[in-house]
Amino acid sequence: MNRPHPAIDDASAWLRAILTAPVYDVAQRTPLDPARRLSRRLGETILLKREDEQPVFSFKVRGAYTRLARLTPEERARGVLAVSAGNHAQGVALGARELGLDAVIVMPATTPRIKSDTVQALGARAELHGDSYDDAAAHGMELLAREGRTLIHPYDDQDVIAGQGTVAMELMADHHGRIDAVFIPVGGGGLAAGMATYIKALDPSIRVIAVEPDDAACLKAACEAGHPVRLDHVGIFVDGCAVREIGALPFALLRGRIDEVITVDADQVCAAIRDVFEDTRSIVEPAGALAVAGMKRWCAENPGSGRTLVAVLSGANMNFDRLGYVSERAGIGEQNEAIFGVTIPERRGAYLELIRALGQRAITEFNYRYHGPGQAQIYLGVQLKGGAAERTALRDMLAGAGYPVADYTENETARLHVRYLVGGPAPLQRERLFRFEFPERPGALRHFLETLGSHWNISLFHYRNHGAADGRVLCGFEVAEPDDTAFAADLEKLGYWYTEETGNPALLQFGLGSA
Repeated sequence: MNRPHPAIDDASAWLRAILTAPVYDVAQRTPLDPARRLSRRLGETILLKREDEQPVFSFKVRGAYTRLARLTPEERARGVLAVSAGNHAQGVALGARELGLDAVIVMPATTPRIKSDTVQALGARAELHGDSYDDAAAHGMELLAREGRTLIHPYDDQDVIAGQGTVAMELMADHHGRIDAVFIPVGGGGLAAGMATYIKALDPSIRVIAVEPDDAACLKAACEAGHPVRLDHVGIFVDGCAVREIGALPFALLRGRIDEVITVDADQVCAAIRDVFEDTRSIVEPAGALAVAGMKRWCAENPGSGRTLVAVLSGANMNFDRLGYVSERAGIGEQNEAIFGVTIPERRGAYLELIRALGQRAITEFNYRYHGPGQAQIYLGVQLKGGAAERTALRDMLAGAGYPVADYTENETARLHVRYLVGGPAPLQRERLFRFEFPERPGALRHFLETLGSHWNISLFHYRNHGAADGRVLCGFEVAEPDDTAFAADLEKLGYWYTEETGNPALLQFGLGSA
């Protein structure tokens, strides 16, 4: 049963809903911990709201349980259903167990087994369907109609929003001094809506800053359009916030209550995961570190000192397989590593001359393969201590020393694929290169090959997975120009996200593409 929610501007009604949310039947009151190392680095007082310490390692249990506890007897008797790829699923499963409710959780087939196993261990029935959240949601709606269950929405629900708002209630109660800004991660918007409503009702002077992944910025898109809009594609690294459209009710609450929306990339998130680990010795998931990444960017863009800033660590359901990728990319996100393509003469002693030109800097990567007489192309990683300014100075120094140099530090294809594929050009008349995102499920490669590999000659294939629901693939095809239309039709038939990289300068420099 959908109850009418309080008016958007009725602050007292929303405060009452938050203050009476029965979250402590299952949730814990989490600490507000100082981040001393990060505080020293930024010259601010940094506090971390530790929602990663909840029983299911995420704030989601607050909203899920509040909704479940407020069900009518009739709704309870019908059982409940939720669609989720992870944290909401575990919150609903735990709440349903505590209340003795029959629960079904629909999850994409690509959901890591650790999450689906946890849901079942908590007593819920997990149904795996499709490659994406959208596929799972469509199946969930079919089940909902067929079985007559009650839907527990992950964010677009007044009780869920009220439950998430208790994070702000604790934060405001536990800190007795001035708070200048609170940074909140945004996916569907339930956490941000609940927290912003509470904070602005008590102290409108506190800046509320929403943080989104730059490849899943549904709140930013809604703010620009004036209404929720559906993104064509979202990135999957920050999977806890990979939502295509902000919730209607969260957006209505946020419009007049947030002061700013900040976006960050995956490398900045990886750097923030490392920052949190160095201060707490805990490993949060990408969505859990999102607010810290946004706070760091905000500090860089708004110089100052002595301010009190709070970031919400929203969860810690990290897949172990991701840790290598996080470690690899954290240096770039912190601007502690630069990636260059450097051309040197193909002669004896040229390597030594290049290393001498770099001075005492630490080399993080040095990839090369013989191309023939003349010039050699070096994929070069260098450790930085002075961030972007040192990176620019180093590039200029190499150019001044006579080395043709290209900066690929921010080139996604170079970082994901080229570093593993440094080689020579293929003897092909015409080659086209594409990046794909493959769903991590049995049969994904077979579908790819049946759709494209049986019709087109594959000239290059490099697969890269970092523990998410999708793997990253760089693939080359031999395609004659008259066949471009037919090839495009097969790409669309495939149904996987892709983008063409044929003219990417990093690929061209290392003989992996054609202009």
